[in-house]
Amino acid sequence: MIKSADSRTVFDARQIREDILKIEHEMASPDFWKDRERAAKYGQELAVLKREVGRIDGLTSEVKTLDELLQIAGEDKTMLKEIESRTRTLEREVRILANELFFFGPYDKGNAMLSVYAGAGGKDAEDWAALLLRMYRRFAETKNWHTKTIHEHWGEQSGPAGWGIKNATILIEGKYAYGYIKKESGVHRLVRISPFSSQQLRHTSFALVDVMPEFVDPEEVEIKPEDLKIDFFRSSGPGGQNVNKRETAVRITHLPTGVTVACQVERSQERNRETAMGILRAKLWQLKKEQQEKERLGLREEKKAIEWGSQIRSYVMHPYQMVKDHRTDVETSQIDKVLDGELEEFIEAEIQSSL
Repeated sequence: MIKSADSRTVFDARQIREDILKIEHEMASPDFWKDRERAAKYGQELAVLKREVGRIDGLTSEVKTLDELLQIAGEDKTMLKEIESRTRTLEREVRILANELFFFGPYDKGNAMLSVYAGAGGKDAEDWAALLLRMYRRFAETKNWHTKTIHEHWGEQSGPAGWGIKNATILIEGKYAYGYIKKESGVHRLVRISPFSSQQLRHTSFALVDVMPEFVDPEEVEIKPEDLKIDFFRSSGPGGQNVNKRETAVRITHLPTGVTVACQVERSQERNRETAMGILRAKLWQLKKEQQEKERLGLREEKKAIEWGSQIRSYVMHPYQMVKDHRTDVETSQIDKVLDGELEEFIEAEIQSSL
């Protein structure tokens, strides 16, 4: 039996409404529209705030409606079943909104760049990297987000995941995409019977996941032209075949840090260069942020290899089935579902642990 819900919502929209009034007051100023860039920024912020208020009002209204239905339902099984179903939907929407309200980082509401790098393990690691990339694409689909390939460096042999990858970067476009998946950064470990072993030997593979915001304000990261090494090359597909006759793909190396990025998805060299510069800026911003955090905590600088001992999550297919997050201790035996994109439980736990 469903217990009567408190018609008050845990989300208080008063502060958001006050922010809306402040922005509308600013926009009413005669000189406001002279600065078009500022006006566009305020307009976007206003639209986001109004959507948030609408969602909170909608959830509050649904709570009240379910309260009223419960009062008149009595022993009507059909009505109680409908209330049960709508309550589950409401609880899911409340959890999503609760998570999003804690995304207060400067880029949490925006798109994300996700890179996967094969680590120790050879062909198995390249296949594992491809499986991980598919997992995140599938997760994006469950959130109704869009993905776009930015760069793929293919492996030399195909396996269960199709062609393996040495490294790849995708753009994930969706509201709060970066906020949701930024904690997925780290080493992911796979244990299974190797599909490349004729003796059916158990093998451990590693891959590194790196998550960055799509856009970082240029004022936050200074990049000097003399610090860059820029190379152009032909885009390649599975097996190493060239998919473009012209050298439109771009690789940029930041010499002071050694950070290297690449882009091959665009048709023109200039567009690929612009995209690669955006990724580089995001990587340098992330590097700067990590260094500041280490200094704050008094940690010494250390480079972690993509191998045993530095993983954030383990995926075991043999001799038993389990996925375990080593930061939150959340685990499940449903490894097939996880690899098919069902990551919500792990991501929610990581969000809650960081509050």
